[in-house]
Amino acid sequence: MMRIRLGTALLGMTMGLAACSASEGGMDFSSAALDSNDQKASYGIGLNVGSQIVETKDRLDRAAFMRGIEDALDGADPALTPDVLQEVFATFTAEMEEAASGEYERVSAENVAAGVAYLAENAAKEGVMTTASGLQYEVLRAGDGPQPVAEDRATLHYRGTLIDGTEFDTSYGGDPAEFSVGGVIQGFAEALQLMPVGSHYRFVIPSDLAYGPQGTQGDIGPNATLIFEIELLGIVGG
Repeated sequence: MMRIRLGTALLGMTMGLAACSASEGGMDFSSAALDSNDQKASYGIGLNVGSQIVETKDRLDRAAFMRGIEDALDGADPALTPDVLQEVFATFTAEMEEAASGEYERVSAENVAAGVAYLAENAAKEGVMTTASGLQYEVLRAGDGPQPVAEDRATLHYRGTLIDGTEFDTSYGGDPAEFSVGGVIQGFAEALQLMPVGSHYRFVIPSDLAYGPQGTQGDIGPNATLIFEIELLGIVGG
């Protein structure tokens, strides 16, 4: 869930979020020069501060925002008292967090429904097996090597996607990954222990065996069902 750090973020805004307002007051900041070190540093400050408050962009009154920046940079007396600002910041934060919570609940419910439907459809496909935990797997290439246990470390190539096909992680294009079998999410750990070395499997991991209601605060949302293709290359040992 989003947490707005108004104390530091709004202080930092006075340093250069003009880049957030691409056309405020008739000015076009998209063509601002980035030649000197000061210009480049100023741009970097804008990016850094902007990334801290991107959640507020739909409610940010950019004219008032720019007035605050100018007053701070010019050393002018604030147009609002500290007591008023403290009160409005508290209200603003509470409203933003309430909106974020509602969005979280909506996405979570949608992911649960989509995951249940996908798992049911996938389970009916020829060659797909379902374990007692609910993990689903399909053998794309059989291997004949040993199977790792939780205490082992394994080398592998893998690709992780959401059920809509969005890729969120992969080892392909680089060196093989090496993981502690017992040190990864439950579904991935179970998956590795099903595979003989040399095999290539496709797994569908229900959300309760993956990142659950919290997701990863990134590409993997709350209660997301995940798909992994894994090639088990070797066992390093514990």
